Amino acid sequence: MSVVTITRQYGAGGSLVAQGVAGRLGWTVIDNEFVGEVARRAGLPAETVAAREERPPSLIERLGRTLSVSAPEMFVPAAAAELDEDALHRITERVIAEAAAHGRVVLVGRGATACLATAGETAGALHVYVVAPLDARIATVAGRQQVGHDEAARLVHDVDARRARYLEHYYGRRRDDPAIYHLVVNTGWLGYDGASEIVVDAARRRGLR
Repeated sequence: MSVVTITRQYGAGGSLVAQGVAGRLGWTVIDNEFVGEVARRAGLPAETVAAREERPPSLIERLGRTLSVSAPEMFVPAAAAELDEDALHRITERVIAEAAAHGRVVLVGRGATACLATAGETAGALHVYVVAPLDARIATVAGRQQVGHDEAARLVHDVDARRARYLEHYYGRRRDDPAIYHLVVNTGWLGYDGASEIVVDAARRRGLR
């Protein structure tokens, strides 16, 4: 197995770093492709999966699933499959495992770092956390989404919080714990290309070819 996983703060440019790493290594990036593949396997529209990725089930959804089992006569099925975050998570894990087994891939987000570590798949993997200063991330998101500073700050906070809850819910890990990564790169200091070069160098030193 030869795989680089990229966990990223929102607005830090994790996808751009992943593209730079894959381009230098001649590997494949799997980023938004996760959405299409999970949607295909789940039989759901891609927009539904995209809206629910990297988030744990809400309390209402968990209660709804419990009620459907304990008191089915009270349960009104309202596209239940679309609300089953756990099922989508299991499919995502299978996609991650298959991609890692194929090798020569850079996996972006979706808990890939924790997924492979939990499965004992550590040899042949390089786990990277891409970060940047908060002000830089807010500015990046404001420009990308064409929104004001306050709205960009809210988006950064909400997306980061959702991704953190996802990792804690399914894997019991803190996303901001540097000990679960082999490498942390700061794009605010290194830039996207500089961060990509450091990741590639680390991958080669780790023996990933």
